[in-house]
Amino acid sequence: MAFALNSYPFTYRARFSGGKWSEEYLEKKHGTPEAEAAMSDEERDRIENARNFYDDMPLVNYTSQYGMACFEGLKALPQKDGGLAIFRPDQNAGRFARSMKGLYMPPFPEDLFVKACVETVKRNANIGFRPRYEPEWEKDSFLNADSVYIRPFTIAEGGIGVNLSKEPYVLVINTPVSSYFSAGNFDAIVTGRIRATPAGTGWIKACSNYVISALAKHEAADAGYMECVFLDATHRKYVEEGSSCNIFFYLKSGELVTPELGDTILPGITRASIIELARDRGIKTSERKIAIEEALAETKECFVSGTAAGATPITSLTWQGKKTVFNDGKAGEFTTEMRNTLKGIQYGTIPDTKGWMVQVI
Repeated sequence: MAFALNSYPFTYRARFSGGKWSEEYLEKKHGTPEAEAAMSDEERDRIENARNFYDDMPLVNYTSQYGMACFEGLKALPQKDGGLAIFRPDQNAGRFARSMKGLYMPPFPEDLFVKACVETVKRNANIGFRPRYEPEWEKDSFLNADSVYIRPFTIAEGGIGVNLSKEPYVLVINTPVSSYFSAGNFDAIVTGRIRATPAGTGWIKACSNYVISALAKHEAADAGYMECVFLDATHRKYVEEGSSCNIFFYLKSGELVTPELGDTILPGITRASIIELARDRGIKTSERKIAIEEALAETKECFVSGTAAGATPITSLTWQGKKTVFNDGKAGEFTTEMRNTLKGIQYGTIPDTKGWMVQVI
């Protein structure tokens, strides 16, 4: 399964027109999950691919022509008690609205966002399209556990000239996912590419931002690395983030450092959660600039964070041809604690004292 598209039957769609949002739930052709699993590969592929096409959407629009769009990513996770719950959807709702405002779109109401995510997952789950909790996931701290990936995104109205989207669509799809990063390779390399520039769109989840991320990550993978790390555009010395994840450095001094937010760094939901969890434990946690030289010389443990990544260790970082290994090439104690705590809350093996999980069923 890993991180691939296999859309569930129900999709949510909203449209802004006449100063208000209309809403609908679209149901694509499907069998039961068991019946689809028993189909031939060709037949199953035909049904699954059809769920990704909508003939009543504009082909030529400000999204397809100019990348004028934004998106979110969040998860519904099977609970140990048999339920299904979404991790902090209110935070994604706020970021989605800010992204739309940043692109001069009418913002999608945050309450509608949460409702759409919950209801789409619920409708799919009610017809059997959902993962169920497996006790063996606990053996590797949920490294390969299943979940429902929720992808809200915008598509612009039809248009050919360079313009903004004033009557966007908002869609929410569900797809099953498991591990984002492959086990065994946790090496990263500093890329020479620039992800975001000051006064740009790096602080919002704009679709166009991810072109550079995809290129840099592909180049890193071709060179044998799991991940790439970006430096700032101005000085080319301060660490910013990974291809689609924030980054943390747990220093030898006991300080946890993550690059400070600004107009070139995405404010990650998982990032904010880890900062809160670390401070709860009395860890000195700083959001500040960190030069690549300091990071390489002073880091005891390094990890990246995100909805897909969770808290994934970086065991080495290569810069200017020199490889620096962290914690003897193994996931560190602090990284492991953060990952286990986060996953425990998400999958219901640790009490959710912060009220982060929103129940679906």
